[in-house]
Amino acid sequence: MRILLRVKPGASRTAVGGRYDGPAGPALVVAVAARAVEGQATKAVLQAVATAFGVRPSAVTLVRGATSRDKLVEIHGDETALQSRLESLRD
Repeated sequence: MRILLRVKPGASRTAVGGRYDGPAGPALVVAVAARAVEGQATKAVLQAVATAFGVRPSAVTLVRGATSRDKLVEIHGDETALQSRLESLRD
């Protein structure tokens, strides 16, 4: 399952949830405490998404957006469970 993300680096705490209506469509908001330096924020985002969806970190891969606030990730797992979790996180 592929999911659009809107990243907020340098947040006071890491959190996954909320909706951002961007030009590419609705995205899930991911706030991370890590700064956008040398890929630290991207690594933190992948870990936070894995935790939020209840999958192993290796099940989350970055498809595009390594240096952008808008990222596309692919999550491997049960599609029904992932879709249900996505809907609850976007609310």
